[in-house]
Amino acid sequence: MTTQTFADLGVPAPIAHALEKNGKTEPFPIQRDTLPDTLKGRDVLGRGRTGSGKTIAFGIPIAANLAGGEAGIAAGEAAKKRRPSRPRAIILAPTRELVTQIAETLKMLADPVGLKVTTIFGGVPQRRQEAALEAGVDIVVAAPGRLDDLLKQKLLTLDGVEITVLDEADHMADMGFLPVVTRIMNQTPKQGQRLLFSATLDNGVDNIVKKYLHDPVRHSVDSAESPVPQLTHHIFEVSGKGQKDALIEALASGNTRRIMFTRMKHQAKKLAKQLTAAGIPAVELQGNLSQNARDRNLAEFVSGEALVLVATDVAARGVHVDGVDLVVHIDPPVEHKAYLHRSGRTARAGNEGDVVTIVLPEQRGEMRTLMRAAKINVTPLQVDPMAKNVNREVLDLIGEVAPRQDPKAIEARRAEAQAAQQRAAGHNPAGSGSSTGANAKRKRSRRGGGGGQAGQGGGQPRQGGGQGGGGSRGGQGGRPGGQRGGQGGQGGQGGRPSGQRGGQGRQGGQRSA
Repeated sequence: MTTQTFADLGVPAPIAHALEKNGKTEPFPIQRDTLPDTLKGRDVLGRGRTGSGKTIAFGIPIAANLAGGEAGIAAGEAAKKRRPSRPRAIILAPTRELVTQIAETLKMLADPVGLKVTTIFGGVPQRRQEAALEAGVDIVVAAPGRLDDLLKQKLLTLDGVEITVLDEADHMADMGFLPVVTRIMNQTPKQGQRLLFSATLDNGVDNIVKKYLHDPVRHSVDSAESPVPQLTHHIFEVSGKGQKDALIEALASGNTRRIMFTRMKHQAKKLAKQLTAAGIPAVELQGNLSQNARDRNLAEFVSGEALVLVATDVAARGVHVDGVDLVVHIDPPVEHKAYLHRSGRTARAGNEGDVVTIVLPEQRGEMRTLMRAAKINVTPLQVDPMAKNVNREVLDLIGEVAPRQDPKAIEARRAEAQAAQQRAAGHNPAGSGSSTGANAKRKRSRRGGGGGQAGQGGGQPRQGGGQGGGGSRGGQGGRPGGQRGGQGGQGGQGGRPSGQRGGQGRQGGQRSA
């Protein structure tokens, strides 16, 4: 039987070439099944577990259909249709990390056909996102919360959207996003093409399908409940905390990528610090991190500088990193869906992988219940990592041990990466997301005209923004460097409606009233 290619499925040549350049020559099942329908503009409901190739499955029809097929690509039609703050396609995904990863794949498909892609998500100042929208984009990849905020501020409109994609809809439902998703979907044209990809259809996802998809073609590639044939499950029972800690460090010490899941944010932070202090570079991914820290940690994991990622379940949703050989559940997850989702971080795209769950004596009952619900049959193994003869199964999972590194050198490298990130962003550390940075400047620029100049011995006058005129000269300054200007004049345009911003100067460091 002849192997089917992307070109055979009707993918335009520039997009097929881009896929080939990135080593993607044979379609995965979900791509092979859905593309004939999506390229024709049909609505599609795709069911497939994580790692099945969904991003390319919906990325190809977005790029091809917006570009107008082979003829439209040749004529450069895409750029002619671009309008400021009026995207032609939106993709909604549950997490910032997944948004970023989808956008990277979309750019690979969109660049050859002249389409522009941008991302929208929370945790970062929105001004850059506003600027990208104002410059004109074709495809917006967004987390629902920030996109909803920008829509409420009327910074973009969705009335020109031709294609809408909901990716990992079940995870958006689990995170409580469906009301926001509904508000967003209500602002897209009813006649547009809609694609929804989800591992399951519970928690209200089926209602989204019924309300917004028009006679969708359904394609299912592997149930979320079905075991992954390339994935091997292990349950290691330990007698107490000492054995557990030793086993965690042993499993973290290999020279390939591995993800360790904790239930709580503080556990992830603590374990990453402990492993790094032991000379095993480990990074955390949990909800209390800033976006910049999340980006740095993921970059360190993807590059291989850190081979261990310690993550909470919610924070790791949507983190798709190739080449993860081992997933370790530090404790059994609270329910089987979380177990299957976490475990899906390995054995992706046809590769093999292993999953270990570490179980204390008091957790054995819940682990049995969990595995029954997940329909996975595994015989637990008693493990003592501190014994002379460590189980062969454990040694096989550790594999070749990576050399231990100097913890101080690890921290120095990370400090330099943080400084480089701040330099690339064009601001100093104090300005990163703080009130002394760009946001504070923008807030001040909306105020009216400045107050009066500083009197003798007074501080420097505070600069007002807008088009306001300066106030009158200040009175006698008191303490050196202390009082600000005295009588302020009227606020100029852009100030508060009342206009009056004058008044007596205040002491040390306070703004003129």
